[in-house]
Formats: sequence, C-alpha cells, structure tokens
Amino acid sequence: MRAVERPIVVITSNNEKELPDAFLRRCFFHYIKFPDRDTMQAIIDVHFPGIQKLLVSRAMDIFYDVREVPGLKKKPSTSELLDWLKLLLHEDMPLEVLQNRDPTKAIPPLHGALLKNEQDVMLFERLAFMAKRQQNKG
Repeated sequence: MRAVERPIVVITSNNEKELPDAFLRRCFFHYIKFPDRDTMQAIIDVHFPGIQKLLVSRAMDIFYDVREVPGLKKKPSTSELLDWLKLLLHEDMPLEVLQNRDPTKAIPPLHGALLKNEQDVMLFERLAFMAKRQQNKG
C-alpha cells in the first residue's frame, strides 16, 4: 500500500515528558515564544469578549509576576490564566482583592488554578511568611 500524499503529524509538547531520542530525530523542533501581554490580551478577548479591562490588567500583572518567581516547578501557562479568569468571574471576585498586592499575602486568590503542584504552593507560602516576618521587623 502506498500513500497518495505524505501524512503530516503534529505533536505538541509543553516539556512535561521526555521523548526518546529515536523519536526526536524524526521531529522538527519549533519554539514558540510565550505570549507577551498584548498577545495574551488578544487571547483573553477571544475567550472572554467584553471582560472588564481593569480586572484583566490586574490579573495579568499577578499572572506574569507569578511566572517570574524563581524556583517555580511549573510556571502557569495560558490555559491556567484562562481558567483563573473564569474562576475570578464565577466567584465575582472584587477587584480590590487583585489590586491590594500585599506581599504578606503572596498567594494569589483562587491560586489552585495557577499553581499546579504542592511544591509551588509551599514556595508561595514561604514567600508570604518571609514577607510578613520582614514587615514585623520593620
């Protein structure tokens, strides 16, 4: 049997699993840069047309700050941001909760949508504890 057209296979990976070398030799690697704020805003607008811009702006501030925390085992991705926004909207989270960026409360509200493993939650709890200790010393 012969194929009339050569098949195309698309496999995506977010680096969660190692693939065997024999498989990788047959792959074409293409890196896609993580979305910047403007691109992320466009993605959000598709999923949540008419969403409050200030809510999105504050949520993205927190989201990108979380991604920059050194030592995170798994940085939150676009899908986690979309899930988190859905939760914030569903819970009717007051904007003030996102605006008050108290370092002693380093864990974002409804963090279970952003932080996907216990190690990362513990890291944020330690950061909040250290910030609280520093604040009490000052």
